[in-house]
Amino acid sequence: MIPLFVNGKKHAVDAEPDTPLLWVIREKLNLTGTKFGCGKGLCGACTIQIDGKARRSCQTQVKDARGKKITTIEGLPEDHPVKKAWLAEEVSQCGWCQPGQIMSASALLKKKPKPGDADIDSEMAGNICRCGSYKRIRSAIHAAAKGAGKRG
Repeated sequence: MIPLFVNGKKHAVDAEPDTPLLWVIREKLNLTGTKFGCGKGLCGACTIQIDGKARRSCQTQVKDARGKKITTIEGLPEDHPVKKAWLAEEVSQCGWCQPGQIMSASALLKKKPKPGDADIDSEMAGNICRCGSYKRIRSAIHAAAKGAGKRG
């Protein structure tokens, strides 16, 4: 049994130590908001936060998450500024990448509360959106940084 602390709750999971954290989150904890994309850490769909930093769960072994604070999309409150801004800016289209985008954006804002466009582009570069919502993503991050989460 591997002890994990996910979204503020303690869990003990029965998994091989080298199992990707993504599969433990989805299959053992039934937190399906974290998505499988490429399985190689290149697309960002599986992004979660570990100790407040954006990490690719498909590339993180469950043994490496032991004793760390793990946050998935389900762990961000509905009134989180990034979630509110995502809705206000109508970012989502197909929605597949959005949990990972939101987790990366919220980690960025923890690290840099007032990011510029270059900061956003740099931090979000590893999150692929096949629908091309990048302008709205940037706009939503700026809105969340301002605490607005609302249009105009």
